[in-house]
Amino acid sequence: MAKERTGRFLSRCRKKEQQKGLAPFPTDMPYTHFHAEPRALSGQVTYGGDPFPLVLVCVSARATLTDAADWIRTQRDELGRRAHEHGAILFRGFPLASAADFDAFVAAFGYRNFPYDRSLSNAVRINRTERVFTANEAPPDAKIYLHHEMAQTPIYPSKLFFFCEQPAGRGGATPLCRSDVLLDRLSDKARGFVQCCETKGLKYTNTMPPQADHGSGMGRSWQSTWSADRREEAESRMRSLGYSWQWLPDGSLRATTPRLPAVRPLDSGRKSFFNQLIAASHGWKDSRNHPSKSITFGDGSPLPTRDLRLAGALADEMACDIQWQRGDVALVDNFVTMHGRQTFEGTRQVLASLVAADD
Repeated sequence: MAKERTGRFLSRCRKKEQQKGLAPFPTDMPYTHFHAEPRALSGQVTYGGDPFPLVLVCVSARATLTDAADWIRTQRDELGRRAHEHGAILFRGFPLASAADFDAFVAAFGYRNFPYDRSLSNAVRINRTERVFTANEAPPDAKIYLHHEMAQTPIYPSKLFFFCEQPAGRGGATPLCRSDVLLDRLSDKARGFVQCCETKGLKYTNTMPPQADHGSGMGRSWQSTWSADRREEAESRMRSLGYSWQWLPDGSLRATTPRLPAVRPLDSGRKSFFNQLIAASHGWKDSRNHPSKSITFGDGSPLPTRDLRLAGALADEMACDIQWQRGDVALVDNFVTMHGRQTFEGTRQVLASLVAADD
């Protein structure tokens, strides 16, 4: 029965693609002895006939990493288009086991790398290779709320890759949420709030410690964030990006962004709720930060509590959890899809790699 439901689900998706004039996804590459096919996933949903996320499963028992990389190189443009169209792609059963394998998998796409040390991410991460780093060093009991990667900064990636090196003993799913669909639903229930987000934009305030705080999901030090050893160097970079700032007695740095967009137009003509509003208003909490002081409209006025709660509730209701299996890779279009992290028990190792925004 489950197999029949899966077949019907995929059949509907293929029929919709034919109606939209799209070619069937080319999953068979005979010269590499590689074969992958779409599959259904528990909790998967459809938007406009497109499954979210799209799931591609390697069914070639003898496939090697070289085979997979050859296939990716020939299908890079199609995979990128599908990631944007569907919001995310989950690659399951591909021959990956290590950070080095993941690095090779990502490299096969030919995208320009966006290194962690050049980003303004507020998360503590540890590099495994120049391209690959841990997703977040926050403790297991810290929930990471839905967000677009680095949308709280003027510099952000266009795509993200995640790789499951070791699934958690319990929990640890990565929720994904289509932000364009969320914007539509939020507009239906709180049109005035959405209009304010779109016209006013948002500002974010984050207090960074003088040393990395591994007990926080946003504990990156100001030196690491700004690639600076001295205050004057950090101030120079903040000034160039339009930030305001304040040095605190304990050596911490409180920095406020310039006005940043909260809604982003997409290539399809739609718009996405591209921001860190949910994460900042629900989860930016540690010994230095509190959600009530982390985000305002771009003119400095407060965001309505009711609407903040509504946005978070709608996003959680829509979210599809990726229950990780060892070797899984997820390609997430950062302009279309938000992601987060559920709490977990045991050891969980999910690695990440970012793509520069011009790719």
